[in-house]
Amino acid sequence: MFAAYAARIDRDQPLNGLELGERPAPEARPGWTTVNVKAASLNHHDLWTLRGVGITEDSLPMILGCDAAGIDADGNEVVLHSVIGQSGHGVGPGEPRSILTERYQGTFAEQVTVPAWNVLPKPKELSFEDAACLPTAWLTAYRMLFTNAGVRPGDSVLVQGAGGGVATAAIVLGAAAGLRVFATSRDDAKRKRALELGAEGVFASGERLPQRVDAVIETVGAATWSHSVKSLKPGGVLVISGATSGFTPKNGELNRIFFLELKVVGSTMGTKEELASLLSFCAAKGIRPVIDSTLPLDRAREGFEKMAQGDLFGKIVLTV
Repeated sequence: MFAAYAARIDRDQPLNGLELGERPAPEARPGWTTVNVKAASLNHHDLWTLRGVGITEDSLPMILGCDAAGIDADGNEVVLHSVIGQSGHGVGPGEPRSILTERYQGTFAEQVTVPAWNVLPKPKELSFEDAACLPTAWLTAYRMLFTNAGVRPGDSVLVQGAGGGVATAAIVLGAAAGLRVFATSRDDAKRKRALELGAEGVFASGERLPQRVDAVIETVGAATWSHSVKSLKPGGVLVISGATSGFTPKNGELNRIFFLELKVVGSTMGTKEELASLLSFCAAKGIRPVIDSTLPLDRAREGFEKMAQGDLFGKIVLTV
């Protein structure tokens, strides 16, 4: 079957390790099911895999891709939850949880095999392309907002780095849930798009907000960390799920964190139950993921290049 896969690890030039071509079809295994992929979406996790994060050389070649929607063996339209081994379903009792492509072949292919427990019904209101955007970036944003930040309608939230998949999802979901959403970006066009998606106010990166907020959704990392901490109300919460600009900020702002009793919470992906809630929320409220572009699988390299350059707003979807 045709697939986009990591053939080599290159920490400095990750796209050098990306190959497109034929790979073996997945083999059946007890408790697992094979899904015919109709659409899959790119995540920064795929670039990190090409850099060797979360994977070792002896796992290569590895088909990339965490997210997918497609048709299962019984003809059902389904969405995949990409965290493998949660609660031990489908794997050995001592195996830790992982994300697709860390241990098991991913979704950028004509077919993918996952534990049957990881398959959820796709709401009829969502297209395959819409549904394929949800299991990583949108699920991450959902958990950051409603589980780890614990915000409620009327609360205020700052979303750093409008344009990325998680940040875009947080703006849309937050606005739909009745939050007061503020967003930042270095790019004026991305700030305007954030307003169109429901942000109450948009600002240049590092610009002082008109008020402090209850929570910050942080995926940028080092470049925005200080601004995120300074933007919080006393007792506020900073939820971080990524660090695309680097892991080590110049100023940790520790004095503000302890003096204002701020909370810093790490967040990774989400549970199958949260994904089911997200799917229902999108279907019921008419929410649709923001899709930057849709490409056939054989043009996956174009999508990777666009994501690596940061030249996108929303998700890049690959169709099979």
